[in-house]
Amino acid sequence: MTITAGIDIGSGAVKAALFEVNGEETKWLAKDLHRVRQRDPFELARLAFDTCLEQAGLKEEDVQYVATTGDGETIPYRTGHFYTMTTHARGAIYLHPEARAVLDVGALNGRAIKIDERGKVLTYKMTSQCASGSGQFLENIGRYLGIAQDEIGELSKQADDPEKVSSICAVLAETDVINMVSREITAPNILKGIHLSMAGRLSRLLKAIGADGTIMVTGGLANDAGLVAALEEDLRAQNVLTSVVTHEDSIYAGVIGAALWGAFRYERLKQLDTLPIAS
Repeated sequence: MTITAGIDIGSGAVKAALFEVNGEETKWLAKDLHRVRQRDPFELARLAFDTCLEQAGLKEEDVQYVATTGDGETIPYRTGHFYTMTTHARGAIYLHPEARAVLDVGALNGRAIKIDERGKVLTYKMTSQCASGSGQFLENIGRYLGIAQDEIGELSKQADDPEKVSSICAVLAETDVINMVSREITAPNILKGIHLSMAGRLSRLLKAIGADGTIMVTGGLANDAGLVAALEEDLRAQNVLTSVVTHEDSIYAGVIGAALWGAFRYERLKQLDTLPIAS
C-alpha cells in the first residue's frame, strides 16, 4: 500500500489531493483547493497539503511520494514533478475511463490532448497565452459585468441572441465587451457570445489533434456549463462526431494524475532500490 500526494500549482488555483494505492485499487483520501487571487501560491500549496493530511488523519511522514505538477516543480518537500499534460491525461482517465481526448481549459490558456486508453499522451495543441479563450479573461468579464464566476455558465445558457467576440487578443476582446454593454446587449447574450468564441478556438485545437470519441474537459472552466454547451454546439455545427463530458472533480484532474503517477513511480523506484528523498 502506498500513500501518495498530488499538488498542482496553477495560474488561477492551487489544488492538493491524497490517495491510497494498493495495486490496481485506489482510494481518494482527501482534497483541497484555494484560488490564488494575488496570494502566494507556494503558501497555498502548503496549506492545501496540510489540510489534506488533516482530513485524512495522516502525518507528512506517512506519505511515501509527494508529486507536483503545474508550477510546483520548486516545492521543497516534493519527491518528484510531472508535466501538466501527463497529469491531466491520467486524471481524465481516472474520472472517465472512456475518454480519448482531454481539453484542459485553465486561467491562461486552453490545451487539447489526445490520449490512449492508458492515459498516455499521443499529441497535443494549445492556445497562445494572450488569446481571449482563457479562464482569466472570462473572470475579468464577469467582474466587469458584476457577475460571480459560478453564475456565468447558467446565465450564458439563457441567451436568446448571442454576439460573438471577434478579437483573439484578450485586451481588444474586453474592449468589444465594453462596446456591447454600451449598446445595451444583455449579459446572457454577451456571455454566450464569449463562450461561442472560446468554443470555436477550443474546437479547432481538438480538430488539430484529430480528437475523436469522448472528450473530457478538465481545468478551472470544466464545470462552466455555458462553455461546455457552447463547445458541444460548435462541434455539432462542424459535424464532429464526439461527445463532450465533464465531472464535478474535473478541476482536480492534475492532482489526481500527479498522485497516481507518483504511486506508480514510487513502486518502480522501490523495485530498483533507488527511491529519492524529498529535500
